[in-house]
Parts: sequence; C-alpha cells; structure tokens
Amino acid sequence: MRHIVFDIETSNLFSDVERHDPTLLDLAVVCIYDSATDSYHSYFQEELPALWSRLEHTEALVGWNSDHFDIPLLNKYYPGDLTLIKSIDLMKEVQKAMGRRLKLDTVAEATLGENKTADGLQALQWWKAGERDRVKEYCLKDVEITKKIFDYARTHGTLKYKDFGKVHEVALDTAAWAQKETRAMTHTLPF
Repeated sequence: MRHIVFDIETSNLFSDVERHDPTLLDLAVVCIYDSATDSYHSYFQEELPALWSRLEHTEALVGWNSDHFDIPLLNKYYPGDLTLIKSIDLMKEVQKAMGRRLKLDTVAEATLGENKTADGLQALQWWKAGERDRVKEYCLKDVEITKKIFDYARTHGTLKYKDFGKVHEVALDTAAWAQKETRAMTHTLPF
C-alpha cells in the first residue's frame, strides 16, 4: 500500500486567530515521507502544487493528530478534498484503544527511545526569525518519527508510552490499515 506520512508546521498560532480552528491558521511547511519512492520531501506554502500529485496517488495519509489538525489545514490549500483519501491518524488510533490522547513525544520516547527535536512553539519562533530551513528540518524529523511509530505499530500491533515513569503498551488493531478503500478522488492535475 502506498502511503504518505506527513506533518505540518504553521506560521501562526490559534491565539493569533482567536479560535481553535486549524483552517484559520497559515501553513509554513508540510513535510512528507512517500513509501512509493522511500523518500522524504518538504514543501513550503508556495511549493504546494508540487505536492498534490503525490497525495492524489497515495492510498493512505498517515499522521499524528492529522484528522483534527493537519488534513483540515492542508485541505484549505488543496483545490479538491483530501478527506476522500484514507486517513490513518495514529493519535486517534491510540485514543480509540486506550480512551485518551497522547503526545507524539510520549509515544516516541517509550516506543523508539527517541525524542522530538523541539516543539511547535519553538518552530514558530524559528519561522518568525526567518529560519525556514530549521523549521523544515524539525518538521522532517517529526515525519521520520511518525513513520517509525507507524512501522512499529504495523509490525508489533502495539505502541508504548510512559505514564508516571513506567512504560506501558497499548494494543492497536492495525488490520484495516492495509485494506484498500475505493473512494472517488478528484484529481487536480491533468495526468
């Protein structure tokens, strides 16, 4: 199954737009891992048209909190409807299995022994300071971590997390992740 693992960084915060609505935010950069080419790519807002054909040929979008945040925000820029592509929101899968949300860093540390390199607030400070490449590298690292978590979950059927200093496992039903969905996709580019 061809899948795209992705993450987005913004150039503003919810407090700047005075509502908790991702579609009101502005995209700084979106970074992806494309399983078809086993490669990572990044797209600043002005480069988004180059991303559309990759998304339109994938069978699933994989992210962390992507259904609530990343897909609605990216859909604001996309001329079609990205919700027509199968979504595997890993945070949502964990929440479904254990009844609460976890941070990406909490799962990455316990599952992979890795931590994020910064956080979204730090990335926003870098962006405002004109450090676009630093924001891109941070976003790419988050995609790499998300990809490793996705791969681990598919292989083991579990993810790990730390709670009160102890490592716990949460079982995930990953069987449906590999199943193809037959939804109509509106392509924006003439192929």
